[in-house]
Amino acid sequence: MPDIRPTAGSGALVLNATYEPLCVVSVRRAAILVLSAKAVCVADGDGVLHSARNALPVPSVVRLTRFVRVPYRTHVGLSRRAIFARDGWRCAYCRGPAETIDHVFPRSRGGRHAWENVVAACARCNHTKGDKTPAELGWRLHSLPAAPKGTAWRVLGHRAPDPRWADWLDLREPEAAA
Repeated sequence: MPDIRPTAGSGALVLNATYEPLCVVSVRRAAILVLSAKAVCVADGDGVLHSARNALPVPSVVRLTRFVRVPYRTHVGLSRRAIFARDGWRCAYCRGPAETIDHVFPRSRGGRHAWENVVAACARCNHTKGDKTPAELGWRLHSLPAAPKGTAWRVLGHRAPDPRWADWLDLREPEAAA
């Protein structure tokens, strides 16, 4: 059995036989898929996995040898960490470092717990806002909250992608702020 220890990039992107991204698995799982001939390594990561008889480059991207039909979720799951990731760990009101989440239209007044109503906020703004809407305080949101879209969000969720996965996840370069 290869000696597989967690590395800095301890995940591998799994592609379907059609090169469509499916999920992220541990390096150990990716190596087992390659060794059992259920997948082929498309891109190598950093380092080499050693066993008594074999040496295998650490897989970063693997492609399944057989097509797997997977029903996709149409939405990205709402979680605290995903909200912070979507908002760049910045407060939606003052652009300071975010520590809490806030419901734009308060839940106590009928606001929903949904992507379109939840933003990252600093503790000061969240406490000051309390049970009011931003309009009542004369505040404005720097960007309208919305559910994240794209292959990367569906496959990775809130995790940061490995730069070697950019070709398969349609990661776009961030546009320069004008």
